[in-house]
Amino acid sequence: MWFKHLHLYRLHDAPQISHDDLDDQLAEQAFRPLGGSEATRLGWRTPGGRGSERHLHEIQGHRLLSALRQERVLPASVVREEVEERCADREAAEGRPLPRKEKQTIKEQVYEELLPRAFIKSQKVDLWWDTRRDLIAVNASSRARAEEILDLLRQTLGSLKVTPLATQALPIRAMTTWLKEAETRPTGLILGDQVELKAQGDDGVLRARAVDLDSEEIQTLLEGGRQAHKLAIEVEGQLSLVLHDDLALKSLRFSDALLDEASQANDGDDAILRMEADFVLMAQTLAEVVERLIGWLGGEASAAAPSP
Repeated sequence: MWFKHLHLYRLHDAPQISHDDLDDQLAEQAFRPLGGSEATRLGWRTPGGRGSERHLHEIQGHRLLSALRQERVLPASVVREEVEERCADREAAEGRPLPRKEKQTIKEQVYEELLPRAFIKSQKVDLWWDTRRDLIAVNASSRARAEEILDLLRQTLGSLKVTPLATQALPIRAMTTWLKEAETRPTGLILGDQVELKAQGDDGVLRARAVDLDSEEIQTLLEGGRQAHKLAIEVEGQLSLVLHDDLALKSLRFSDALLDEASQANDGDDAILRMEADFVLMAQTLAEVVERLIGWLGGEASAAAPSP
């Protein structure tokens, strides 16, 4: 239940929809298994798994939704080998080289024939909707996957106006300043032990792990013009994370005290109650951390609402 990554979005003109109505709409867009010739499919699933019929869990204004994505994994090398073999057979039989158009036709035929036999990969993606703060966050490793889930929610609701969360201070500048000038670090922010530094030219990327970020070596690199594009930080007493230059929060690790609090919840060995208890505790913590982070980055930048 505990999120590993977070892509944050500001919700504009939030749709006024009740819990029951939203649950019904999610059920209408419920996941269905891949058909024989389909490459991918995406739909909503119950956050509680097979033991639950509810597609939406809402506690204290925090909504939890889960999507399931399936795709057929067909290695390009397998397709290429089959295409090459078929093209060679045709060329030998007809005594002529095949033009590009015919090779493309053979490739499409091979793909269609092999796709139903390809391995199916499944991925569950959770979404947290903070109705009080008009904030949506997707627990996905990539921005592209997060946008895909938002598109599904947009289809489900009919419209959805969201923009990536943005701050007055660019994360790159703030992270670089925190590294260079210890006195600028906000109260409650603790540096971790990993960083990604990039130069403005073509000098490549430097990634460092398990290092002292206040070391002379790091300071020399910063003085040479490198900037921080990723930085491990800890929000004191709550969680540690890696802050990215696009404001994505990756590699979330919640504090032991928080996990201990969750483990002591009285759920009567009910898996759904345990999930809801963990979720609301996590959501409250994340909401506080996001607010602190926005403050550390100079406040939220205003953004025009997109079209539905």
